[in-house]
Amino acid sequence: MLSMTATINGWQCSGFHCKQHARMPEISLTSRGFLKVGTLDSKTPATAGLNSSALPYVGDYGYASRNMNRGGIHVVSPDLSSPSPGFAVGFLEAFDDEYDGVIIDPNKLPSSANAFASALRAALSKWKLKGRKGIWLKILSEQVDLVPIAIKEGFQYHHAEPGYVMLTYWIPDYPCMLPTSPSHQIGVGGFVINDKKEVLAVKEKCPCSCSNVWKMPTGYINKSEDIFCGAMREVKEETGVDTSFLKMVAFRHAHMLAFDKSDILFVCMLRPLSYEIAIDEKEIQAAMWMPLDEFVGQPFYEEDHLSRKVIGACVAAYEDRYSGFTAHELTSKLDGQSSLLYYDCSSG
Repeated sequence: MLSMTATINGWQCSGFHCKQHARMPEISLTSRGFLKVGTLDSKTPATAGLNSSALPYVGDYGYASRNMNRGGIHVVSPDLSSPSPGFAVGFLEAFDDEYDGVIIDPNKLPSSANAFASALRAALSKWKLKGRKGIWLKILSEQVDLVPIAIKEGFQYHHAEPGYVMLTYWIPDYPCMLPTSPSHQIGVGGFVINDKKEVLAVKEKCPCSCSNVWKMPTGYINKSEDIFCGAMREVKEETGVDTSFLKMVAFRHAHMLAFDKSDILFVCMLRPLSYEIAIDEKEIQAAMWMPLDEFVGQPFYEEDHLSRKVIGACVAAYEDRYSGFTAHELTSKLDGQSSLLYYDCSSG
């Protein structure tokens, strides 16, 4: 049934919504200002000349030396001698965010694990004194050896994407107010019906209970892709049929699905612009133009009330008995960004 989900061999199946796992959308943060942590003293920059006889001591991580190519300070060997006065342990470059927090620049982290640890400690001390709140630390794949160090210093996992892992650190002693990691994935379905009242139907190539059910093409939207564009793309990829967007008919919101995340599936009404079918054999067993009565009369839909309701809304939209939501491009004064607002404009 549509409201039930199984995950089999990398496929997520929720009734007529089956697809291999997709990537999670990532959080974007707005930054302002610039903060550089660590100087040798009030007059000497952190990248001033250092020599082996005057290296700053960095506690548990030994002595630091300058990397001539990167300009950063790097720990080279442990030593128990006293620290040289007036020298910083290193530096991190970061930006202030809009909420009294800090976003560390992932492209300018020290390459040495020891130097990173000492610089991170120094930076956290400074940010605590300055009253900062949330610290965001993105560690790239090539810097993966820095992750255990950040965790040891109190950072927590936030989310991960191909190429990086995001960590956070909350400084105040009251509960953390940073936004949680992405909690939803967005699916789309394209209901395509022609003038002969035939539905564009597909059979998914997946090892699940609905693998032999004729259903509408479905999938997940890509990063920075509009909902109706995702529905048109999925139809094109799976069947080769070109379409245009008419209206959004319905959406389903379910929880604790793949990776224990929530899932929203938007069903879009599409008009066919072409009729010749060419399936994607990697995903689809078969596709066809199926008479509507035959499509709805399948035992699966006879038993699945949610799916029947969705199809009923699509048919009503096709027969002009249901308005649905059309897309309108508008600009918000809050961020100055243009976006699509979906609403029923039948009443003007």
